[in-house]
Amino acid sequence: MIQSANPQVIVIGGGPSGATTATLIAQKGYRVQLFEREKFPRYHIGESLIPETYWVLERLNMLPKMRASGFVHKHSVQFVTSKGKLSEPFYFHDNKPHECSQTWQVYRQEFDQMMLDNAREHGVEVHEETRVLDVLFEGNRAVGVKIVDKSGVEREIRAEVVVDAAGQSCLIQDRFNLREWDPVLKKAAVWTYWEGAYRDTGKDEGATIVMQTEGKHGWFWYIPLHDDRISVGVVAPYDYLFVNRETKDLEKIYFEEVAKCPGLQPRIENAKRVAPFRAAKEYSYRSKEVAGDGWVLVGDAFGFLDPLYSSGVLLALQSGARAADAICEGLATGDTSAAQLGKWGPEFVEGMERMRRLVCEYYDGFSFGRFVQRHPQLKGHLTDLLIGDLFTDKVDDVIPPMNALRAEMDAARAAAAAPTVD
Repeated sequence: MIQSANPQVIVIGGGPSGATTATLIAQKGYRVQLFEREKFPRYHIGESLIPETYWVLERLNMLPKMRASGFVHKHSVQFVTSKGKLSEPFYFHDNKPHECSQTWQVYRQEFDQMMLDNAREHGVEVHEETRVLDVLFEGNRAVGVKIVDKSGVEREIRAEVVVDAAGQSCLIQDRFNLREWDPVLKKAAVWTYWEGAYRDTGKDEGATIVMQTEGKHGWFWYIPLHDDRISVGVVAPYDYLFVNRETKDLEKIYFEEVAKCPGLQPRIENAKRVAPFRAAKEYSYRSKEVAGDGWVLVGDAFGFLDPLYSSGVLLALQSGARAADAICEGLATGDTSAAQLGKWGPEFVEGMERMRRLVCEYYDGFSFGRFVQRHPQLKGHLTDLLIGDLFTDKVDDVIPPMNALRAEMDAARAAAAAPTVD
């Protein structure tokens, strides 16, 4: 039941980006209503947090809840080559000796429930099992939403600002045809969960492990969760994984790729699969705009990059926090224009581009081990990118030597492809 008819802000979607935006606006005393079409808890992928989520979680007063949770502690990320060779771990604390360098591996259904409950505790009026049918506009300005609750009752609700945090449903993005698919990152993923799989111990127990497959056609994530579960999924080009293959069966595709991943095979040989296979296809996209008059896009409703380096929740929280600050400032000054509500966009996109560059380099054969051997003084900047410290230009110091390494790799490939003369 709708308790108040005049919120100042409406948030569509109760995932991490929506909960973040709503909570931070409510903390400033503004009236916020959030509409979530599902009943939490609900399943979602994206389980590995990276350290820079700490600062938004601190603002949300979520850190005490995270510390008291049973989530596995994550201190590092490690890479495994297509030959099965492990890199040195990238320990976050070595680069940034602060509490923020320890993060968590989470069940998203539990984490998202905690985030939504936290929003309620901060005064957000949360309505689950309530679907937003449409965003209402007067001219080009968003002025509210049309909803239907679980009993089938429809109504319209007005607000000064509408935040689209509806994930890949992307209500406003679709309305204005704003979605741009990434021209390079045309990937897909297949994943499941295992019990009894190999787990490291001590500081390494919660490390995210990224394992290349033979031929470097794809990679597996290996994410240790609590309750003895491991999330294990393969990512590869969509055409390779689904189009140019005899079978469409997810289980067969998955195990065909396991057979090509020497780093993974011994880890799951004595394990039991405890969940169905799931898939996601061609998920990298971005909106042309981050905001308009009276509306803002956050989280996956703005865009999604790639599961490599686990940036999804960080970008959700960062976009939510930055949007919330712009909205609060706009409400305080009476300015809810596109320029005000989207003023955080350029810096956010620049940070997203830094992560995208690192993602694309990995897919093109970038070797962390070789890079660090040649440029040990830059390991800290590389680790900064891996922990999600994306919104500072200091990390751009890695780009010139990265370009040089790429040129060397391209030259070696060209030489190998050149015809030989007897």
